[in-house]
Amino acid sequence: MLDICLEQENPLSWPLQIYRQIRIAIIGGHLRDGDSLPSAKELARHLAVSEDSVGAAYEWMSTEGLLECRINAPARIRTGVREVHRTRQPVVPLGFWADLPKPPLRLNAAPEYDFRAGVPDTRIFPMDTWLRLLAEQMTTMPPQLLIYEDPRGRADLRREIAVRLHRSRELQVRATDVLVTNGSQQAVHLAARVLLRPGDRVAVENPGYPPPRQMFTSLGAEPVGVRVDSEGLVVDEIPDDCRLVYVTPAHQFPLGMPMSLRRKLDLLAWARRRSAVIVEDDYDTELKFTERPLEPLHSLCPDGQVIYVGSFSKVLLPMLRLGFLVAPPELMPALAKAKYLTDVGTPSVEQAALARFLAEGGFADHLRGLHEEYGARRGLLIDILARDFGDVLTLVPSEAGLHVTARAEYDMWPLVQAARRAGIWLYSLGDFTDPPNFAHGLLFGYGAMRAEAIESGLRKLREIFHQKGRK
Repeated sequence: MLDICLEQENPLSWPLQIYRQIRIAIIGGHLRDGDSLPSAKELARHLAVSEDSVGAAYEWMSTEGLLECRINAPARIRTGVREVHRTRQPVVPLGFWADLPKPPLRLNAAPEYDFRAGVPDTRIFPMDTWLRLLAEQMTTMPPQLLIYEDPRGRADLRREIAVRLHRSRELQVRATDVLVTNGSQQAVHLAARVLLRPGDRVAVENPGYPPPRQMFTSLGAEPVGVRVDSEGLVVDEIPDDCRLVYVTPAHQFPLGMPMSLRRKLDLLAWARRRSAVIVEDDYDTELKFTERPLEPLHSLCPDGQVIYVGSFSKVLLPMLRLGFLVAPPELMPALAKAKYLTDVGTPSVEQAALARFLAEGGFADHLRGLHEEYGARRGLLIDILARDFGDVLTLVPSEAGLHVTARAEYDMWPLVQAARRAGIWLYSLGDFTDPPNFAHGLLFGYGAMRAEAIESGLRKLREIFHQKGRK
């Protein structure tokens, strides 16, 4: 007799339980082509259920092609049903994905001292205001806008982003030049998808931000690391055949210094000669701690040689995944199509809330508070590093962002490992070089660190250095 176990507490009906258990037995190879099943009456008597329950299960399997039911004859497993599980072969990704490092760990609990670069203080975020804006949008948004949004993003948000870029970065941008993305990484990915062919070479900073370099490789392009000095990317060392250049000129990641004007002009001239495109990632310079302007490359070349990429992750919340790109009109149709094929569009409610936050001045107020708070933390951090680590670390001058970098004469990775074991989370400069550990130093983020914790955290790091970190 067929081994079927019906469970009274199971929320599924008798017919569904019978159907699923027989189906699993067939697909798993326990019942084979041509095997007979008991009649509906016989199986119903054995299971103490109605004949209709068994009959319904048999009918569903017959409709699905698993059973051949005949009048006055046993039902049989239909010829041609294969033993799927026994013939399955493992699915293996392309070798690139196996070799790629795992994404950064999401820490289950915040470390005692969190010096990670690029991590903002989520406690400062005006959550009450944001929740109010979200609720208002959910209750007032017309039904047609709750279906699918324009893949380029909401018109009101693109307009507010254009206004913001004009005020804060002096960019001459129209709303039609803006495309809303799920963070800055998607913006870089979209640009790469519409511009790069397999085999194209891409210049990236070395040291630099790893995800774009890895993403270019995943698309079949060949990233080429180009040295960075005190003025930024060394333009003379960019290979002539590069199709695209990815840079962080306002606040080079991870070193932190801005690209000099001379180097910016050299880069633009190089791109024009080679008919190459520059992707400018302006990832965190809303947080600027100097009166000196940090003009984007885009402001020097508004005619389309530069695709400008920005993000709200560092000043709002990373989990909101709200970013944007600015591109010339001739690229926008292709970028919109690529965005549509990727995810159809960025969630509308969050876009509408951000548009209101920008238009009503909430964003500007929040940014002023961040400048005050982060500026105090940054100043304290720099003072202590100069005082207590000046013999081993040399600070790289920077004027923006959520971290500072210090160079060292030797490998800092043993110190980083010991610090993490002791509850201090920070990065080595070697984490961002290709090959790894090609340069030595440490990154100190201050976004997630309260001012009162910075001094005690650095004191503990100095103790660890004396115990374990010295060469």
